Parts: sequence; C-alpha cells; structure tokens
Amino acid sequence: MKTIALSISYDPEVSGVYTLLLVDDEKEIRSGLSQYFPWHEVGFELVGQCADGKQALDFLETREVDVLLCDIRMPVLSGLDVARRLHERKSRAKVVFLSGYKDFEYAKQAMAYGVKSYIVKPTKYSELFDVFSSLKLELDEAAARGAGEASAAPTASFNEQVIAAIREYVETHYAKATLEEAARVVHMNPHYVSKYFKDKTGENFSDYVTAVKMNKAAELLRDIRYKTYEVSEMVGYSYAKNFTRTFKKVHGVSPREYRNNYEGSGN
Repeated sequence: MKTIALSISYDPEVSGVYTLLLVDDEKEIRSGLSQYFPWHEVGFELVGQCADGKQALDFLETREVDVLLCDIRMPVLSGLDVARRLHERKSRAKVVFLSGYKDFEYAKQAMAYGVKSYIVKPTKYSELFDVFSSLKLELDEAAARGAGEASAAPTASFNEQVIAAIREYVETHYAKATLEEAARVVHMNPHYVSKYFKDKTGENFSDYVTAVKMNKAAELLRDIRYKTYEVSEMVGYSYAKNFTRTFKKVHGVSPREYRNNYEGSGN
C-alpha cells in the first residue's frame, strides 16, 4: 500500500499548460501514471519523475514546477517532508498526495502544509481526472488574476472570458457546433467543458446550443425567402421532423404556425 505526492507548475511559455513532477519510489507506479493517464488532456505536461523526496527537492532546485504528485511513504524523505519544506520555502508549487492509506492523520498534516488534495488508492481514473481538471482551472484563474493585476486596463475574469469564448463559438457556428470543437477553442477537455459550462451558467451545453439554433431558426422563419425545410438545414437539422419537434418544444408552436402567426401580425 503506497502514497504518492504530485507537484504542478505553470509554464508561462505554454499558455494554459502546467508542469507536473511525479514522485514515487515504485517504478511501476511511476510508469503507469506517466504512460496511461492523459495528462495533456487536462492541461499538464509531465516534466520529470523522481524515486524519493530528496530527488524531488534536488529537481526543484534546478526547475520550478506547477504541481507535484507525490507518494507519502518513501525512503530518504517522505512526501510529508517534501510538502513541509515547500511550504516553508513559500513555494508556488501545488502538491497532491496519492496514497494507499486511509489515514486521516496524514490528511490533516497535508492540509497544514497546503496540500491541494489527498487521493486514496486504488485511484479511479475519473477521480484523478476531476482533481486535476479542477486544479488546472484554479491555476488558470490565478494566472488570469495575475495578468489583470499587472494591467492598468480592467479585464474580465477568467471564467467570463472562457464562457464568452464558448458562447461566441456556438453563436457563430450554431449549425455544426459541437462540444469537442468548443473545448478545442478554449483549450480544455470536452468532458470538463461540459461540467464547467453547466457550473458557470446553470445551463447544459447541449441545451444552450439548441436554444441558439431555435432562436436563429425563428429569425430565419421571419424571412419569406426561406422554406421551412431550408431553415431546418440551415440550423443543422438534416431531418425536418426532428427540427419541427425541437422548435415546437422551445417556442410552443410548430415552425409553420410560427411563420403564419408572424405574417398574420402584420410584421
């Protein structure tokens, strides 16, 4: 049963990508975490691997990192020793512990040293993904705040910028808008963007896309140059029946009824 500590750092030359140092005395664990977890998908670059705490501190003397993922029980220096020394140095590196021990005493000590998370093994992919997705967002927000403080001009918050970029993408490419492409625009993982958008707006990404499509459809239906089936295709629906069903669900009337009502109003 093992514990691992993880250290992450921001690389200013690669916007939104943060550096990660993996520290564990078991080669198999280092190999598994480095080869089989998609660090780049959650915005991290694995820049080094160390077999004990002393090696990790020596590494950090030559290169700063944003995050340290570290085993707690290791020879020479434990993960707690590493976290304590980084805390004393006021290091900006964030620390995440990965451990096979459900030991809350370790967790309390880790919190005292500013450790960001404590993951108990066997680690679930989804938990590792969620922890590092959240950590990336925290680092992004800190970087955005730093940039805003350095600038005299007022800037929108990082969250506002991300949501605005996603909305702009959807409103511009509503006919073919996808979660995957929206994620590419903001340099995030699609699974994370889905959760992020819901958390920040209170609306599912798919519902937002549908709303944009249907609002655009209503606008197009008010233009007599377009037939209903043409409007359906213009907003991304290959099958007119699907378009009609969705439009009625959003607007309360069918596309034909909407057009007739609009024309009947004399507009």
